[in-house]
Amino acid sequence: MQNSDYHSPPPVEGVAGGGTGYGWNDASFKNARLLSRVVDVSRQPTSDLLHVWCMPSTATLGHQEPPRPLEQISLLVARNERESAQIALRPKVSWAGGGAAGNVQIHCSNLRSSSGHELETGNAVSLRRVVPILGVPDALVPLKSPTAQISLLPGETSALWLSITVPISQPPGLYEGEITITAVKADTDSGNGYESEFDKEEIKKVLQDFLAKAQNEEIKSAQDLGNGLEEICVGLRQLLQSPILSSTRGENGSMDVDEDWTTSLAVRIKLNVTVWDFVLPITPSLPAVFGISETVIEDRYGVEHGSDSWYSALDLHYKWLLQYRISPYFCRWGDNMRVLTYTCPWPAHHPKAEEYYSDPRLAAYAVPYSPVLTSSYTAKESIRRELEILKTKQHWKKAYFYLWDEPLSLEQYDVIHSMAREIKSIAPDARVLTTYYCGPNDGSHAPGSFEALVKVPEFLRPHTQIYCTSEWVLGGREDLVKDITGELQPENNEEWWTYVCMGPSDPYPNWHLGMRGAQHRAVMWRVWKEGGTGFLYWGVNCYEKALAPAAEIRFRRGLPPGDGVLYYPGEVFTPISTEPVASARLERLLSGLQDYEYLKLYADQYGRNAALSLMEKTGLYNGPERYTHDHGPIDTLRSEIYRSCKPG
Repeated sequence: MQNSDYHSPPPVEGVAGGGTGYGWNDASFKNARLLSRVVDVSRQPTSDLLHVWCMPSTATLGHQEPPRPLEQISLLVARNERESAQIALRPKVSWAGGGAAGNVQIHCSNLRSSSGHELETGNAVSLRRVVPILGVPDALVPLKSPTAQISLLPGETSALWLSITVPISQPPGLYEGEITITAVKADTDSGNGYESEFDKEEIKKVLQDFLAKAQNEEIKSAQDLGNGLEEICVGLRQLLQSPILSSTRGENGSMDVDEDWTTSLAVRIKLNVTVWDFVLPITPSLPAVFGISETVIEDRYGVEHGSDSWYSALDLHYKWLLQYRISPYFCRWGDNMRVLTYTCPWPAHHPKAEEYYSDPRLAAYAVPYSPVLTSSYTAKESIRRELEILKTKQHWKKAYFYLWDEPLSLEQYDVIHSMAREIKSIAPDARVLTTYYCGPNDGSHAPGSFEALVKVPEFLRPHTQIYCTSEWVLGGREDLVKDITGELQPENNEEWWTYVCMGPSDPYPNWHLGMRGAQHRAVMWRVWKEGGTGFLYWGVNCYEKALAPAAEIRFRRGLPPGDGVLYYPGEVFTPISTEPVASARLERLLSGLQDYEYLKLYADQYGRNAALSLMEKTGLYNGPERYTHDHGPIDTLRSEIYRSCKPG
C-alpha cells in the first residue's frame, strides 16, 4: 500500500465526534448486507478492503488505533537475540456476513540471504495474534505456521506480533522475505480459536424472521400465502448462497484457496532482517530471577504435589521461561512472608538436577531450604545432603538462598539469621538474598524512615550477601541509590539487587497492564543506570486461584492489573494447547534484558560513563521519569552500539 492509498478512518462514536451513521455498526449488520454478495474477495484487491500497516514492538495497538501508511519491516538482530514488530489490520469495509468484517489469510515466507542461508518460519520466524486482556492488548496467542487465518471485526484494529529469533550459529547477513495478507471467505474451521459466533447468530436471526413470516396471522388469502411462501423460498435460496454458507471447503473443513489470485490480490509486506556478526552471551550478564507459583500450577492443572504429572508441569513451565533470559525459580509461601524457593524440583543427586543447574542459560539458581515450612529432622537433613553435593559443583557460584520476603521486625530478622547460620555451617560461602522496602519497625531508627531503610545491612549482616531493594521506595529519587549502596561492603561479596512489584506505578518503569510499551522495556534500562547487579520479580503466574486449565484468567484483588502475571495458560485461548502464552510485557522484558547486554558490551569497550552518556545522548533513558516513549531512540542506541563494537 503506497501513501497515495492512505485514507483516514471513519469517525467512531466517542472518537473525534463520530457517530454510528457511517455504516460500521448499522448497515453491515442488516440482513440485506448478509445475504447479498457485494464484495467478491476472489476479484477484489485486499488493499481495497483492509488497512495494513506496521508498528514497533513498544506500540500499544488498541481497537481504535488509526491506520498509517504501510512501510516494510526492517529489523537489526544479533545472533542469540529476538526482535519483534507488530502488524496492524483494520477493515475498510465488511466482506462477510454477521458481526464479522471478514477473514484474512496470513502467509509468512522463510527469510533467505544472498548466500542461501535461511531463517525458517515456525522456528526462527513466528506470528502471534495480540489478544486484549481487560481491554489492553497483551496476550500473544500463537498462529499456525506458515499460513494462518483470523477473523476481523468491523471498525476495530487488530494486531499481529512478529518475532525473529536468530540462532547462535546463524551466519550474519541480510535476510529477506515477505508476509502476504489476503482477504478470504470465512473459514470457521481454521483451527486458530477465532471462530465467529456472529455468523451463527445472524443466520439464526434470518431464519427467525422467515419463521415469523410463515406464522403471520394477517395472511388470509391464498394469494397472500403464495406470495409469502415465494418470498421465504427466495430468501432461503439467498441464505444458502450467502458468504457464510457458500465457502468452498477442503476435505478437512478448511477452505481451498486459489494460489494465483491470492498472490495477485494480497497486501505484501517486505521483511528485511539484518543479522549482525556478534553474539549475545548465552548466560545472561544480569541474573534476573523470577518466581513461578507451584501452588497455582497445582490448582489449575489438578496435579498432586510430588506426582509424575507435577514434575512434568513444573518442567514445562521452567523450560519455556528460559527462552526469556530469566532464571526461573519455583516458590511456595509460608506464614508471615516466609517463602520456600527452589530452581530445580528434583534433589541434587538426581540426574535432572545437573541438567537444570548446568544449563548455560541459567544465570542464578535458588537452593531449597526445606525447613522453612517444617522444622522436622528429615527436612534439615535434606538441606544438608543438598549442600554437600552442590557446593562441590562448578555451578555453585550461581547458587543463592531466598528465605524471607520483606521482613518487617527484628524477630523476623533473627529467624533469617538462624536459618542462614545453619546453611553456612555446611557451606560457608553460601549466598543469602533478602528483599526489603523498609527497615525493621522496632529497630533503633524511626519506623518507615529512609535512614532505617539505609541501615538494613547492619541488621542482616553477616548472614545476607544479596540486598534486594524495592524500586518502589526510590520512586523518582535516583540520587538515593548512592546512599543505599554506600552502606554495602563489596569487599565482603555484598551485592545490591532491585525488584518491582505492585509499585512503583506510573510514570515509573514497571510491568503493569496498561503501561506504555517503552515503560515495560525501561525496567532494565533503570537497572543498568542504577548499577544493580541482579534483579528479582516475585511472580509470573500469580493469577487468582482456578481449578481448570482453561478457566478464565483473573488478576488478584488488591494488586494492579498485571502485577505478578507475565504469561497466561495456553488452554484459555486454545483448548488443545498446553504451552504457556506470553504477554507483550514479557516480550518487552526480554527486549530490555537484551538492551542490557548491548549496554554492557559498549561499557566493556568504552567504559561505563560512556555507556551512560550514550543513553542520555540518544534520549533512551535519563531517569525513572525521563525516558523515551517512542521507539526511535531504541533503534538509534542499538545501531550506534553495533557500529562502535562490531568485530573487525
